[in-house]
Amino acid sequence: MLGHPSDVRQIVSENLIPFLNPNTVIIDHTSSHPKQISDTAREKNCWAVDAPVSGGDIGAKDGKLAILASGNEHVVKWLNPLFDVWGKVTFVGGPGKGQSCKIMNQIVVGATLLGLSEGLVFAEKAGLDKREFVERVKGGAAGSMVMELFGERMIGRDFRPGELTEYMVKDLGMGLEVGAEEGDDVVVLPGAALNKQMFTAMVANGDGKLGTQGLNTVIERMNGNCRSGSYIGEFGFGYLNLSIIEDA
Repeated sequence: MLGHPSDVRQIVSENLIPFLNPNTVIIDHTSSHPKQISDTAREKNCWAVDAPVSGGDIGAKDGKLAILASGNEHVVKWLNPLFDVWGKVTFVGGPGKGQSCKIMNQIVVGATLLGLSEGLVFAEKAGLDKREFVERVKGGAAGSMVMELFGERMIGRDFRPGELTEYMVKDLGMGLEVGAEEGDDVVVLPGAALNKQMFTAMVANGDGKLGTQGLNTVIERMNGNCRSGSYIGEFGFGYLNLSIIEDA
């Protein structure tokens, strides 16, 4: 799997498209450089559909991913029977619009994970039962799909990745750079900029391969209650090699 935009663009544009037969369709589920890839594909009389997904590992296993497809509308409709196997597809516009929707998704998910992380740390400091806290608030305005998917995992320190943290850093970075390459006005996103730094802190702590729900470990560190103990990581049980800082 190719996870970084430069890798996708190079492999697809230089090592794949030149050898395709006319009318071949390329489906790109990453967030990359879809407009450039689409232009290169059309030069070979091929088609490129950028179709980032949302829903994490649970959505993938259950065949309930949200697929944000863009490109040629007729080509996307032709692909619907294939997309229906692993989720629900929505056509969102011409080349690049799928990526824009994915970045918007990441901005919202990242912000919600940060709020949930802070809420859980606050609940622990206040002496609340974190599981009961999540159960009580998830039906109200604070509830979200992020809480449904990751609340119990964060409490149980299950950091197996549905999405790698390093990819969240990449996606938020792409959102912050919108307009820069084309010379347009850059979108000002102060919350996304802060979230990118928080997830970057996870990567700096050596946790870039963990799931994004591990963001609460960054908030814990900032509050002086770093843990040295077991967690569930990408390959099963692991060990957080963190210094223990006792509360004063």
